[in-house]
Amino acid sequence: MLSAMQHPLLFSRFPRHISSSFAKSRPLHILSSAQPTAGLSVADQSPPSNSQILSIRHSLLSGHFTATQLAESYLNRLKLTEPQLNSFLHISNNVLKEAQEIDDKIKKKEEVGPLAGVLVGVKDNICTADMPSTGGSRILEGYRPPFDATAVKRVKELGGIVVGKTNLDEFGMGSTTEASAFKVTANPWDLSRVAGGSSGGSAAAVSARQCVVSLGSDTGGSVRQPASFCDVVGLKPTYGRVSRFGLMAYASSLDASGCFGSSVTDAGILLHAISGHDRFDATSSKQEVPDYASQFISATFLKSRPLEGLRVGLIRETIDEGVDSGVKSVIHGAASHLEQLGCMVTEVSLPSFSLGLPAYYILASSESSSNLSRYDGVRYGNQVSADELNSLYEDSRAKGFGPEVKMRILMGTYALSAGYYDAYYKRAQQVRTLIWESFKAALDENDILISPAAPSAAYKIGMMLTSSVIFFFFLLSLSFL
Repeated sequence: MLSAMQHPLLFSRFPRHISSSFAKSRPLHILSSAQPTAGLSVADQSPPSNSQILSIRHSLLSGHFTATQLAESYLNRLKLTEPQLNSFLHISNNVLKEAQEIDDKIKKKEEVGPLAGVLVGVKDNICTADMPSTGGSRILEGYRPPFDATAVKRVKELGGIVVGKTNLDEFGMGSTTEASAFKVTANPWDLSRVAGGSSGGSAAAVSARQCVVSLGSDTGGSVRQPASFCDVVGLKPTYGRVSRFGLMAYASSLDASGCFGSSVTDAGILLHAISGHDRFDATSSKQEVPDYASQFISATFLKSRPLEGLRVGLIRETIDEGVDSGVKSVIHGAASHLEQLGCMVTEVSLPSFSLGLPAYYILASSESSSNLSRYDGVRYGNQVSADELNSLYEDSRAKGFGPEVKMRILMGTYALSAGYYDAYYKRAQQVRTLIWESFKAALDENDILISPAAPSAAYKIGMMLTSSVIFFFFLLSLSFL
């Protein structure tokens, strides 16, 4: 989806009152003057100017700077900016140690992975063995998993350094990061506005250059929407492309680990790193993982209309009523640019599109009510002292869960109850199939479909209706279908 973030206040990368401090510690200044070095691959010799990952690799191997110097630069930047942004819930104590290990390998001329020295933020609902993984919830406060999620394990195996765990809406339930049990993440472009959610911390961290790339999770837009709000590249991969092992379940039929980067190239490299079949996740795809970055072609080698013949469908329902005029203008501008590059852009009508959101809320809340039943203070989660078992369950969940999570659990349990299962959950499943069929028909006629990632730019902190209120109206709307 295309970014809709075009806010008039965003004249510089960072808020004016802290921009000078950022500039003093900006790590990107050491990524620019690298020269080709004998023994490097073609990709290493000519790194795309907008790829931090490839530039870092080139500069490390050519000796322009060390992984330790790079890590120190990012950590200094993080220290300066974190009090204002609140992107992270936990910062790793091992960053410099791991960076030194990479430097030692390079000195010994040992092979280092394609992510060597790259600092990666990880959303706090993705398990890490050496750091807390709270899911943004008090019920898991202080919890340290005994294992790494598969996506995290693959990042580490390729030389990536996990800099810390990023903030999120509790268990991924929200679209502003205001539903975190610990703090609210601000937008790096304007501290009075939200970073989006639920992966707001991961998006803000990349946008503010607190890390190079980051991992998030997307159930119903939780990577794509904050990427739009923070003006970075966000990607939710196809379901099954990335293993969900180690990702805390919210709605299992919709959850996916996703990527944030400052460029398409970096998002593609990170996606390639974490993709592939995993024996610990039966839903992970066994299809071969292509090298996405190798398919990118430098603009200097392209003809004037490189996308000649590509069929692009602009979803009409996403630029109708309820969408800000500024967002519409950006999308139409993007469509015009695609036409200049040779695309055939046409409007596509998907009448069932508006049903997607109510169906999503019912399905996601229903699945979450089941998935979160494990956090009872006995099997998982912090336990409250009580004299009776029922009181232990009730008090542990009452004190551990925030209001947004409680409301979604209640609504999901209601939708799954015997008297309402057919009216809500089963109906939502049927609506999902209807929407899938309409998208398939549209993609039979078009190569890609485009729409805004969100109907507006980032809104002020404290101005968004809670999802539970919206959910109530969705229950009413679906009941009339």
